[in-house]
Amino acid sequence: MADKKKELVILGAGPGGYAAAFHAADLGLEVTLIDPEVNPGGVCLYRGCIPSKALLHLAKTKEEALNAAEWGLKFEEPIIELKKIKKWKDKVIQKLTNGLGELSKSRKIEYFQGKAKFIDENKIEITTKDKETSTLSFKNAIIATGSSAVSLSNIKIDHKKVWDSTDALQLKEIPKKLLVIGGGYIGLELGSVYAALGSKVSVAEMTSGFLPGTDKDLVNVFEEKHPFKEVFFDTKVEHVKVNKQSISVSLKGKDKEQTKKFDAVLVAVGRTPNTKDLGLENINISPNEKGFLEVNSQRKTTSENIYAIGDITGEPLLAHKATHEGRVAVEAIANKKGAGYDPKVIPGVVFTHPEIAWCGLTETQAKGKNKKVKIVKFPWSASGRAMAIGENSGITKLLIDPESEVILGGGVAGKDAGSLIPEIGLAIEMGTTASDLSLTIHPHPTLSETIMESAELFFGNATHLK
Repeated sequence: MADKKKELVILGAGPGGYAAAFHAADLGLEVTLIDPEVNPGGVCLYRGCIPSKALLHLAKTKEEALNAAEWGLKFEEPIIELKKIKKWKDKVIQKLTNGLGELSKSRKIEYFQGKAKFIDENKIEITTKDKETSTLSFKNAIIATGSSAVSLSNIKIDHKKVWDSTDALQLKEIPKKLLVIGGGYIGLELGSVYAALGSKVSVAEMTSGFLPGTDKDLVNVFEEKHPFKEVFFDTKVEHVKVNKQSISVSLKGKDKEQTKKFDAVLVAVGRTPNTKDLGLENINISPNEKGFLEVNSQRKTTSENIYAIGDITGEPLLAHKATHEGRVAVEAIANKKGAGYDPKVIPGVVFTHPEIAWCGLTETQAKGKNKKVKIVKFPWSASGRAMAIGENSGITKLLIDPESEVILGGGVAGKDAGSLIPEIGLAIEMGTTASDLSLTIHPHPTLSETIMESAELFFGNATHLK
């Protein structure tokens, strides 16, 4: 490959990188996209969001089928065909990644399977999968290299019996007893999958509950129904010893130390930005104390022509945040007026069963800031739709400014919470008031009515509550 100057190069083809590449091509920019995989997709599509949600769908299907026995529709215990499940999951990934590859070609995006690092502020070195190296000059660059699973210094990931999230998604086996280290969204989602597939799953979490930092009333809805055999809160995993027949795990709680045996251990304690081996020292860019790259509202780094998006720029580490940032960076590069990053909300969703979702100001944040808000909660036990589908333990909540009536935040815990939260997100972005929501006619019978009736509660009453 001859050294030639490109208008825009993008390092990383995850949801941020490929969205940026596609948008840039649509705006008429010449784009080069570089990623280790054969097609765009990134961790999210190959080893994260999509495969995990495909498996979670299976888990929910099984649970709903078994729960239907309470209503008079009894199924036999499902038969788990692991090879067939894995084949189906891989087929979903292949179809989507191939589709992104075709979209890339149709936009005439130059795609290289390999890795890149900066030589200087206008040149990168590309190393292909065949270890061939070449250089490429550029006018502008976007770093979109994402993140990787965090490892623990006292626990060695051997990819056989001690897993990271990528290993868990390979579905090589269903251990009889599985310990998940970490009660965040990755641990809960993958733990739920393996519980549905037949593992006796236990969870060890250092804090006092699942999903640290998330409003407790939302988390409680999941905690009441969680599928785990044992839960160890306020507990640190001191040591993991892999034996021939089992794994011995030393657990240290507040008042108790114990050793438990498992057949596999999944380490799911978070993710860390992929900023190593990028040659950042050659372009005078340094990660901050938390390991992230600093950017301005246009996602520009301290280098005038180099931008950064997605997980490497800080919390929250979410695909939809990266996608939005990619579009912002591209529009800044294309000199489009008004290009800037200023979202009021970035929704978060945990795809367990029941789901948990939130956006905008949370109750935890409001208390921390001593911000005066009125919190209204509508219990799903008063929802006809929720009762009809056996999901009466959920809640919908809104945080509302008591003076202006403006919606500041919201959360949902229950079936399809992730599909309900966008309405609250849009309400916040548009400066919607409680009156606007309460007077908007929602279809009946749907779970969306719980949002309308939550808004009604701001004024002291709701149709289906005393």
